[in-house]
Amino acid sequence: MITSHVKVDMSSMFTPFHIRGMEVKNRFVHSATYECMADETGEVTDDLLKRYRSLAKGEIGLIIPGHMYVHPLGRGMKNQIGIHRDDMIPGLKQLAEAVHQEGGKIAFQLSHAGLQTEKKVIGQRPLAPSDKVRNPATFQKPEGMSESRIQETIDAFARAAGRAAQAGADGIQLHGAHGFLINEFLSPFFNQRKDRWGGSDENRFRLLKEVFLATRKALGEDMPILVKLNTNDFTPKAGITPQLAKTYAGWLADLGVDALELSCGTFFTWHVIRGDIPIQESAGAFPIWMQPLVKLIFRKQAKICGFVEGYNVDAAKLIKPSLKGTPLMVVGGMRRLSHIEEIVDNKVADLISMSRPFIREPFLVKRLREGKAAEPTCVSCNRCFAAAGFHGLPLRCYHDGLPRSEVKRPD
Repeated sequence: MITSHVKVDMSSMFTPFHIRGMEVKNRFVHSATYECMADETGEVTDDLLKRYRSLAKGEIGLIIPGHMYVHPLGRGMKNQIGIHRDDMIPGLKQLAEAVHQEGGKIAFQLSHAGLQTEKKVIGQRPLAPSDKVRNPATFQKPEGMSESRIQETIDAFARAAGRAAQAGADGIQLHGAHGFLINEFLSPFFNQRKDRWGGSDENRFRLLKEVFLATRKALGEDMPILVKLNTNDFTPKAGITPQLAKTYAGWLADLGVDALELSCGTFFTWHVIRGDIPIQESAGAFPIWMQPLVKLIFRKQAKICGFVEGYNVDAAKLIKPSLKGTPLMVVGGMRRLSHIEEIVDNKVADLISMSRPFIREPFLVKRLREGKAAEPTCVSCNRCFAAAGFHGLPLRCYHDGLPRSEVKRPD
């Protein structure tokens, strides 16, 4: 949609913002998106450098690349970026420099997949807070983490944060959403422990707290630490709810988190990326015997996971007061410039995160600033998610369909 009459030069979205010592030039954030573009060992590739250089050139204020696994057992997918070894720092440094050369800022998202991986990816049963909840896609029963495994994981996050600093990242983000390990410890659905790591809200929060404190110690006081948090897990039984997220957000503010990004959903449903469900393309990644059941499940989810503009905004309104001034970013269905301006102007959130719109239009922010657009052309068909997440195809817009010659069949 062309709206050259919009006075975008006066928009609050194009004013600078500070997160601890980091100044971003506008209020737009590239929310971490799995690219499926690293090499088989997790190393940064030329395709990743090209993607993020383009996004920075497109004037996105803060860029958060796809989740980087901090430990070999925390790898969620093939061709995922790794940050678990010192010899990965040179490639990660190239990634940071690619963004800096185009005037952008970059924060590395640190992640451990927890339950959300497979034996063929990590070589053993996945790790989780408890062994009670199976992966709904693989039916794999996880291994409940021992005390030593938990401490090893905390240390892995801290070491990864140190590598991010050495690579020249402007900040880091701890991934506590979307059903990955930190989210699993925070959630009463996944975390059914009865020791000091579970059994109460305070105990379930302990892993994130210890990871944050270890990370802060590794980074010192100057580098921003962000957290991504679910507002609602949408699991079969209650996990994180908006009210519990509000409690966790307040505790994070007390710890000194530098910014909080709100999202929702886990691998149990499509609530993370509402819109169309590409049933045929997604089900095709499963073994033939599973496909009828998968299609049935996806059809049921299609009735409740349709696109809603700004679908985490109501939760943001609930959570923002508990942050005591800590900057808030919100992702999920952010589209019209007039709508996101209203969110920022009304102080519901301080920054606006997007994912799918930037896959289709890397230069979207520049076009919005110049008055050449008022909203993205992304239609939330979600074929990009099916391509990368289910078929191992490099991230790009697949609105016209997945290339049959490149689709990987299930093992």
